[in-house]
Amino acid sequence: MDTALSRQAPAPGTPLSPDTATPRQRTGGVAVMLASGASNQFGAAAGALAFPAIGAFGVVAIRQIVAAVALSALARPRFRALDRAAWALVAGLAVTFGAMNITLYSAVDRLGLGTAVTLEFLGPLAVAVVTSRRARDVAGAAVAALGVLVLTQPQPTSDIAGLGLGLASAFAWAAYILLNRALGSRLSGLRAASAASVLSAIAWAVPAVVWFSVHPPSLRAVGLAVVCGLLSSAVPYAADLVTLRRVPTSLFGTFMSINPVWAATAGWLVLGQALAVNEWIGMGLVVIANVVVTAAGLGRPGAPPRATAAPPSDAGPASDEHNAGESRRSGRGRRGMTGLLP
Repeated sequence: MDTALSRQAPAPGTPLSPDTATPRQRTGGVAVMLASGASNQFGAAAGALAFPAIGAFGVVAIRQIVAAVALSALARPRFRALDRAAWALVAGLAVTFGAMNITLYSAVDRLGLGTAVTLEFLGPLAVAVVTSRRARDVAGAAVAALGVLVLTQPQPTSDIAGLGLGLASAFAWAAYILLNRALGSRLSGLRAASAASVLSAIAWAVPAVVWFSVHPPSLRAVGLAVVCGLLSSAVPYAADLVTLRRVPTSLFGTFMSINPVWAATAGWLVLGQALAVNEWIGMGLVVIANVVVTAAGLGRPGAPPRATAAPPSDAGPASDEHNAGESRRSGRGRRGMTGLLP
């Protein structure tokens, strides 16, 4: 009998996905998104303090390298085990890691924070709308978008290059979400994030050496950038991969609007920047939209589970080693939001 209880107990071997996740697992995914957003923006506030010394490029370069070291320690990437399709997805994700950060920083420099952040949010908003199945989800995404507009107050601009950079950051963020979703169903644990971060770090290594030879960093600036790399790259990269196995993509896209809220909060607490009335109103709209969409998403029953032979796992390196061993034995092969980042 197809009861709520039976849906909450998927058969052994069922891959974890938004369709098979239990309400408790979906709630856990929302909690991870909240924690990841806080980590991201408080880390970005630390990175913003390093901008005067090493610039946005230097901060982004260190972020990518630190993320690769941290994630590789948690889950050693196995490049030889990747097939052609997985390689393409991992390479695409590696490109988005650096692209979504450097394009946003460049857009902020040309357009100002409000306009740049608003353009960037078009990415996850588009993902939320396109993948939504119910009118309530679309309405929630629209309210969240309104909240971001009120919070960031974008200004008119004729800077075509700046607009292009802002839209590029939106595209990169949307691609990041979709690539993470696809890789989460193909590779177990944190292997996808680890492999992509290593490729990204390799790509940034030589430009970083050239940059720092011209802009020698202080120990303080490097320390701040390392903190930014851990909190704003390593933690979110891993957390987002885990979350997208538990919550619908539409919910994830809408929930990304919480980032400006965390950014404003981090700017207030870390950088001592007071919040204006419009910022409080915008934050309130974002929170309301996310409460409504999240409540609907958590209460929506998943599809009946289907057993498969190769389930992905979030248990980390230990489970990955076990799964690999099993396969071998069986023969199967402007303000406080200065550092706002996805």
